[in-house]
Amino acid sequence: MRRRRRAGPLRWLLRLVLLAVLWLGAVAAHILYVGGRDDAGPADAIIVLGAAAYDARPSPVFEERIRHGLDLYDRGLAPRLIFTGGYGGIGARFSESQVARRYAVRNGVPADAILIESISRTTHDNLRQARRLMQDHGLHTAIVVSDPLHMARALRLARREGIRAHGSATPTTRFRSWQTSWRFLVREVYFFHRDHWTRLTGSHALP
Repeated sequence: MRRRRRAGPLRWLLRLVLLAVLWLGAVAAHILYVGGRDDAGPADAIIVLGAAAYDARPSPVFEERIRHGLDLYDRGLAPRLIFTGGYGGIGARFSESQVARRYAVRNGVPADAILIESISRTTHDNLRQARRLMQDHGLHTAIVVSDPLHMARALRLARREGIRAHGSATPTTRFRSWQTSWRFLVREVYFFHRDHWTRLTGSHALP
């Protein structure tokens, strides 16, 4: 009888651990699934989410996003590009979005086809400011561009902001090694739960 009593709580604990592992695995699989899809189609704008810039140069990660946004624009999927991202730190001469605009203009995109915002510092801010630009210019639908493992969260936050969005992840990514990909995935699994918690509690402090 004592053994059974001891085994009972242990079995329940093991079941809870197993359920937690299965749940986290399902969330990770969802993130991978969304990031592996390309739902790009005709839209009013292409939103390229910001990433680090080194003075007037985009970081390798940001450059991949910009290049993919330009490819979608060149394919005629949208007439406007929206670059997001503020100043990366104290003393930065250019915002991320300014760096992206400069890159796009140098690659033949007309300046009047580009919209930028230069105050956002997080993914949620990127999309909030992009929505404001869309409202100001009568734009309603968008293709969101980011890295594959970032796409599920980006789309979730975009739709939370009221943007009718489809995702188109970069076909290549700088997060290539197992170590960097694994860390990125763990981070996104964490933010998946944090986003839902902040939504339930009414908090707006999203990264």
